[in-house]
Amino acid sequence: MFLDTSVYLDVLQGRTPEAVDALLRYRLCHHSAVCLSELTHAFGRLDPAHASTKSALEIIQQTIDDVPTHRLHAPEATTWGQAGIIAGLLFRLSKMPKGEGHERRFINDALIFLQARQLGASVLTGNIRDFDYLSQIIPTGRIILYRFPATAL
Repeated sequence: MFLDTSVYLDVLQGRTPEAVDALLRYRLCHHSAVCLSELTHAFGRLDPAHASTKSALEIIQQTIDDVPTHRLHAPEATTWGQAGIIAGLLFRLSKMPKGEGHERRFINDALIFLQARQLGASVLTGNIRDFDYLSQIIPTGRIILYRFPATAL
């Protein structure tokens, strides 16, 4: 199983369904350097003067430290090229507005999707819209989608 960044964030916020928690406990999980980048983005983005920044960054750092290095995968150069094409296609088909950061998000999602496919793993994600589109564009990729429990909303 290959984790999308949404999984890390949902776990940290305590809003994953019990079935997802069980999968994370009992399944072998692989991690993407793309997700690592998305998580560490907070270290530059969060305001150091804000009261909750220090504790938030400590939790993120602990999460990163818990990732076994032998299960952390970086995309290959060809995967980056494929992801760019797929992200462009996904952006065009989704009709999302330009200039709002969707293009970068789609590239990251495509990278994660392609890495999982290359490993023969399924992507676990709460990002239903983007990964459903990806699985329609490349039907040989596998995804495990989840929704938030009603009590978490």
